Amino acid sequence: MTFSIDDITNLLARHQPVEQLSGDDVKTRAAVAMILRQGQRGLELLFIQRSMFENDPWSGNVAFPGGKAQQGEEPRQAAERETAEEIGLDLNSGLYLGQMPIVRGSLLPVQVSCFVYWMNGSPVELVLNGEVHDTYWAGLDELDNRERHLIASVRFRGEEFEVPAIRLSWPGSPVLWGLTYRLVMHFLEIYRHES
Repeated sequence: MTFSIDDITNLLARHQPVEQLSGDDVKTRAAVAMILRQGQRGLELLFIQRSMFENDPWSGNVAFPGGKAQQGEEPRQAAERETAEEIGLDLNSGLYLGQMPIVRGSLLPVQVSCFVYWMNGSPVELVLNGEVHDTYWAGLDELDNRERHLIASVRFRGEEFEVPAIRLSWPGSPVLWGLTYRLVMHFLEIYRHES
């Protein structure tokens, strides 16, 4: 699967954010960064594995860097601030490509905005804070490989759920599921629809 930077920018521009919700429907607004690079396996996306914390509903999950928007903060500002705090990456050193469709949590009242960035040039050096256990660059072909797609059993707030997921080749990582899975699938669907 091949993309150019212009292809990605144009695809995102044609698929404007959706699922806008009223303030009564959402208690938490969050923002994440989908970070792309040209790697050894073609186009790659950066994922984090969150550290384990007892009262964190996303504890240990695979995700994009990001988090809750602060009072008065625009979603894109929140994604950039959280990425700098969590993995030490200044997204202003990359190229902003656009915004993914907005997604809403199915298990918690959260609305997530996702902003897409391209990192080019020398290898990115990441400095993880206590919220992040590890990072992983996944090839787009790996994410699109149907043999890696499954229905997985996951635990969330003490309950077990059967959910669509992707098994990553990242040693020891949990499956990719939930909001991050939905954003990845949106990205793949946008590409397939337009190619």
